[in-house]
Order: sequence, then C-alpha cells, then structure tokens
Amino acid sequence: LGEDRIDLIVPVPQFWTQRLLRPHNSAEILAREWSEILEVPYHLRQLRKMRATPKQVGLSQTARRENLRNAFGANLSRKYRKKTVLLVDDVLTTGSTAHQSARALLQGGAGRVIVAVIARSRYSR
Repeated sequence: LGEDRIDLIVPVPQFWTQRLLRPHNSAEILAREWSEILEVPYHLRQLRKMRATPKQVGLSQTARRENLRNAFGANLSRKYRKKTVLLVDDVLTTGSTAHQSARALLQGGAGRVIVAVIARSRYSR
C-alpha cells in the first residue's frame, strides 16, 4: 500500500440497525489503524449501507451478489472526488461486498478504489 497514493480510507459500513446490535465493526477498526499507519484520513460517512440485508453466510455466490445489489451508496465530498480510496473490509469471501461497495464509491465520485482485507475465506460453494 505504501507505493500507491491513497487519499482516503473508508471501511465497509454496517446498516444502522446492525450497529445497534453489534457495536463493533472490524472493518472500521482496521480502517482506523491503517489510517494512522499510512497517515491518510479515514471517514465513516462517505460510504453508507442503504438497506438492511440478510446475512451472507450460507448463500451461494449468485445469491450473495443479489443480496447486496444496490445496498451501498456513496457521495464523496468534493475534496475526495477523482481521488484514490482504500476500501477496507475484514474478510473477503466471494467479493460481493467489496464489489458492491467499490461500485458505489466509483459512482459517488471516487477516481480509483483499492480493496484491502485482512483475511480471505475459502469459499466452497
């Protein structure tokens, strides 16, 4: 990550009801730490989860994609338009969450999105 110029770090968000039931967000914790290490700002409100979605566990790859279709929205502030955003999540399974989140960031004004995760799941479906 040190070789890429990153302008903003954004964690994959939880829907507001999920935040009430599960007040910690691993992606947010990682984003905050990487922000300090890389000396790059991070923001929680640049990417939003627009609707509640069922858990992804046990869903096929197709069902995961459909479950998250249009679930995220972004409207980057002018300061970060056309800039490089580091999208942070804890685990990558099929890539559906990363894909839909990155898509929302690009539609919201990002110039480039780099996805960073701490673990990759062995997906067997």
